[in-house]
Amino acid sequence: MTESNRPRWALPLIGAALVLVGVGGWVAYRNFFSGPPVTNPVPVIESPNVREAIAVPKIRWTDITESSGIRFRHTNGAQGQKLLPETMGSGVAVLDFDNDGKPDLLFVNSRNWPGIADKGAAPTCELYRNLGDGKFEDVTHDSGLAIPIYGMGATAGDYDNDGWTDLLITAMGGSRLFRNEPGAAGKRKFVDVTIEAGLPAPMWPNEPYPAFLDRTAAMTFPSSATFFDYDRDGKLDLLIAQYITWAPAIDRSIDAKLTGVGRAYVPPTQFEGSQCLLYRNRDGKRFEDVSDASGIRVTEREGADRNARTRNVGKSLGVIVCDPNDDGWPDVVVANDTVRNFLFQNSPGDATTPRKFNEIGLLSGVAYAEGRARGGMGIDYGEFRPGRCAVIIANFANEPNTFLCVDNPKRMIFSDAALAVGLAGPSRGPLKFGTCFFDFDLDGRLDLITANGHLEPEISQVQQSQTYPQSAQLFWNTGGNPRLYEPVTANDAGADLFKPIVGRGAAFADLDSDGDLDVILTANNGPPLVLRNDLPKGQHSVRLRLIGDGKTSNRSAIGAMVTLEAGGTTQKRTVVAGRGYLSQSELELTFGLGKIDKIDRITVSWPGSPDLKPEVWSNLPVDQLHRLEQGQAKP
Repeated sequence: MTESNRPRWALPLIGAALVLVGVGGWVAYRNFFSGPPVTNPVPVIESPNVREAIAVPKIRWTDITESSGIRFRHTNGAQGQKLLPETMGSGVAVLDFDNDGKPDLLFVNSRNWPGIADKGAAPTCELYRNLGDGKFEDVTHDSGLAIPIYGMGATAGDYDNDGWTDLLITAMGGSRLFRNEPGAAGKRKFVDVTIEAGLPAPMWPNEPYPAFLDRTAAMTFPSSATFFDYDRDGKLDLLIAQYITWAPAIDRSIDAKLTGVGRAYVPPTQFEGSQCLLYRNRDGKRFEDVSDASGIRVTEREGADRNARTRNVGKSLGVIVCDPNDDGWPDVVVANDTVRNFLFQNSPGDATTPRKFNEIGLLSGVAYAEGRARGGMGIDYGEFRPGRCAVIIANFANEPNTFLCVDNPKRMIFSDAALAVGLAGPSRGPLKFGTCFFDFDLDGRLDLITANGHLEPEISQVQQSQTYPQSAQLFWNTGGNPRLYEPVTANDAGADLFKPIVGRGAAFADLDSDGDLDVILTANNGPPLVLRNDLPKGQHSVRLRLIGDGKTSNRSAIGAMVTLEAGGTTQKRTVVAGRGYLSQSELELTFGLGKIDKIDRITVSWPGSPDLKPEVWSNLPVDQLHRLEQGQAKP
């Protein structure tokens, strides 16, 4: 998250030369090996001088945060020292923890720094149970989650295949794994099984604040995380992204200033990188760290000499699991901040490690946009046009969103088409964090939202074009030319959606069971925005809850790929856990159908053993939520 009012340090000449060589090599590689031209190109690039307005659907959004009973407020612990973790905010996870069929909400919270007394009860994450009538009930204490942690993000999935959704919360000093178990009076509770499950023990200093500020030992600094079954053995594995190598004393030793204001938050360019971590689920109870053996760790030498120091490359904030080459094996794209993005291709391994990841970001075109690294935060993946998929990455202020189209699936070749699809200009200004593809008007096309907000509370004093709280951006998918994405304004959607907040996480879910998708936006050091989608009646949809058998596929069906055929159109969706920025949306899949009122066929490719055959459901009624269980297809 580089500070746009401070100049970027120039690369040494040799570094610039290496970048040029790398870009040139990439161009050569693509020219020679990218295969035949794409037959279904993205929309043509519009004139840079003219942007004719396109009418968008007038769908109102209503802020229901207070009326629904949600009283959460995020705490970042800032005491004026401007320590980098204070800028991160936190995410939200949508999960049905009690299996009543209604999506519940977990808001991740941080806390005060060591040695700073809490005013009242210590802040904790908060879990809100969906009562089904537009109301939520705070069940944090009964659920076992009233534990003070400096939380970042969360991901949810049934890692032990017992039919109940478990939870992983990333946090400064160490992540926490919570198993969903029976509680008192028939309720459910989460039990901390971090150490029991083989994950590293969390560490939080117990010392006076001045001693904490002088601490030089690096603290674990995770960000986003996701459950997925990378080896397709029917059990959910766990990937945890990590941001930078950070300690309070390192942070405070770096001289970072805002002109005329004082100390600024230090940009990530001034810190060492870190590593993503991959934990393989051994038996549904314990995980083993396979980061090295699987190829998830990325390092490089700082020079050509054999004794040159090896450094960590990644500064990872966003993670999305996808399958761009459609081979049935989940790949991983990682959004990095001020360094190149990663694409981990899932590939055959050896006798000791059956599956491995090859990092091919440079070869695939994922690493850079416009030949340089950007400040990548949130990330998502989806089918933006029939048969065309893309990765969206939300970037820093004065950088447009990156829109990486899959140009050649077989060879895993991408290109940035943000300008072509109409995102480059409108998305450039804000500082963007959470982002999601979702179909808010149920027309069958994936729209796009970003949660926005700056890092510096005083930013408007040095940059008149920037503010600390910022409005979200919603883009409607037009389906065609002259551009694919058109900004939605307050005239179209109402003022509630665009209330300025210090936005961070973004997620979607059908909170009120009316068939359309509502939105949750989190704010750094403030309350969230829970927004109801008041879509007028007349648009059809179908919602699917997939259930794996818990043996050949994970019970959460994370990784299942679904193809829907209706009215001569085809849509594809995948059940994904962590997405966006520090967040997770609901696991249910929503297919917008527009005026189509009949579904021809739904095909499910389950995420377990490669020997599994796809299953087909036919003639399912529209405007309903269907529970599709593995092994119970109804052709």
